[in-house]
Amino acid sequence: MEPTPDTSAYMIAGYIVAFLVMGIYIFSLYIRKKNLQAELELLESDDQQ
Repeated sequence: MEPTPDTSAYMIAGYIVAFLVMGIYIFSLYIRKKNLQAELELLESDDQQ
């Protein structure tokens, strides 16, 4: 009978990939929020004029 293969390296790699994807997504949300805030300020300044 064969022993169970050690797949812990694949598990660690999967977690690394998952956290990288989540990090990129959070960074993308941050950039979008920053751009929307700048656009809102521009629209508000145009509205006052």
